[in-house]
Amino acid sequence: MKKLLSILSLAVIAVDLWSKSWIESTLNLGESMTIIPGFFKLHYIRNFGGGWSILEGHQWIFLVLTPLVCLGLIYYFFFKENDPLHLLAIAAIFAGAAGNLFDRLVFGYVRDMFSFNIFGYDFPVFNVADMAVVFGVMIVIFILIREEVRAKHEKIND
Repeated sequence: MKKLLSILSLAVIAVDLWSKSWIESTLNLGESMTIIPGFFKLHYIRNFGGGWSILEGHQWIFLVLTPLVCLGLIYYFFFKENDPLHLLAIAAIFAGAAGNLFDRLVFGYVRDMFSFNIFGYDFPVFNVADMAVVFGVMIVIFILIREEVRAKHEKIND
């Protein structure tokens, strides 16, 4: 399982970096390409912060914390965790963190491109790495809820 998820994680990183390279070679900075009018477009931007441009201009925070997070995730993945769902979450979060770390180290910013308008709200522009992190966090939330439900059922049955 760990070998398969390691390969999957590397594949997500590769797709992330390829998509960023493609958008950079296809669109000029700030340019958009409509895919589904009024809903989805590719929009090339440079993000100098975190999600939703949080901490914009403070790249050093990400350059210090992200490698530490990645090392921690690798350690847990290979030496501490064996549950397949936990491993999937770790692999996804690692892939996203590593993809965006690459951008920050090489370019000094993260290349984003997916832009959605949902019920009139322009959702913040994001990339494949961001999707991987969100997917991993959703799995973690699912695991926590599942464990809470199990604990309540065990308490009721006692």
